[in-house]
Parts: sequence; structure tokens; C-alpha cells
Amino acid sequence: MSGAGDPQNRLHWYGRRRGHKLRPGRQALVEDLLPRLRLAPPADSGIVDLGGAFAVPVRDVWLEVGFGAGEHLAAQAEAHPDVGIVGCEPFVNGVASLLSHVESRGLANVCIYDDDARRLFPSLPDAAIGRVFALFSDPWPKKRHHRRRFIADDTLDQLARIMKDGAELRVASDHGGYVAWALERITRHPAFAWLARSRRDWTEPPQDWVETRYERKARKQGATPVYLCFRRRSRT
Repeated sequence: MSGAGDPQNRLHWYGRRRGHKLRPGRQALVEDLLPRLRLAPPADSGIVDLGGAFAVPVRDVWLEVGFGAGEHLAAQAEAHPDVGIVGCEPFVNGVASLLSHVESRGLANVCIYDDDARRLFPSLPDAAIGRVFALFSDPWPKKRHHRRRFIADDTLDQLARIMKDGAELRVASDHGGYVAWALERITRHPAFAWLARSRRDWTEPPQDWVETRYERKARKQGATPVYLCFRRRSRT
């Protein structure tokens, strides 16, 4: 883990850690299954061995930041059994929900980091991640809270380091202010290229998209989700 003077160690999580009391079955999953799936940064500030982190051999590793109830991550893992997916989520109830999906679907290609993803980044190898999902992150709409937003210059620097050349970054949100914020910062970052060629490319989801519970709720409330896809440029 990072040292006390490392900026990563000073990160503060502003969201909730826990919601309603877990049902006994889900509490049991947190106590019994989570320890077997938990991805823990090495205590000596070393680098995580992603190749050996999963119960099955994988050809690639993807990362989902803030997976919510886990339905998107679980569906992607089921559709791509040869891809290892690391899910990051500090909210205990969301972790328990994903664990339920993992158990019921028999998924062997999932690891969980139950904390802020930015704490994990320093322990991930360079050019190791083939796809990153940052879907419907908290938009922190008040101006004084904008610094809490996940998409930020320092976060993008870390993503650029850990993503492979040609890797895809998917960002989705139904909050116009957050979309504008994210688009401005990602497009000005030299490591990322926006893949949009027409309006359809940001108003319609990618072909292999899996709708999330939050996304359905947003649509019912009249919100319009926006889908932004970027490619990690070649380091050469």
C-alpha cells in the first residue's frame, strides 16, 4: 500500500459506505465470498499480479470503476469468460449485490476492490488494462464539490498509464454538466482520442452495452444518457 506521504493515501471517500442492513444471505457472501475475490494492493507498495488474480486464465483484464449494483459488470463477465474484470466499489450494498450475481452465475473471472478505485491505481501495472468503464459516476453537481468528480486530470494520467495502447475508455452519464466536464478534460488529454464520428455515437450505447439499474431509473425520470467512448493512443 502507498506510504503515508503518498497523495493516494490522502484520498477521502465522500459517498456512502453502507445503505440498508444486508439480508442474511448477502451478509454471508460479504463474509465468505468477498475475501476470496478481493484484490488487495501489496503491503510493500508493490504491483498487483493481475495474471494470477483470477480463478481462471484470462486473455485480457478490464476495469469497472463504481459498479453500482454490479449488473453491468456481471453481464460483461458472463459474456466474456476469457476476460478478467476488476470491479471497484466502496459501497457495501453494491458489493453484496455483485457477489450475488457472481454466485448465481458461477462467474470465475471477477475480482473486487471494495474501496475507491484511485487507491488501487498505483498498484496496477503499466499498460495492463484493456478496457475501463466509468458509468454514471456521482456527478457532484454543486460547484464546490466538482473536485470530487472521478474524471479529473490526475485520474486521467493514472488511467493513461495503466491502459494498454488501443484500450477503450467508456464514460456514461445522464448529467449534462458532468458530461461537459468529462468531455473537456478527456479530449484535451494527449493519451485519449474520442471515437465519435456522428451524433449517434454519443446518443446511442455501444453494441455490447448492458443497461444498468441507474440508467433505467434515469430514463424513467426523463433524463437522457450520453455515452462517450475513447481510445488510448499509442505510446509511440
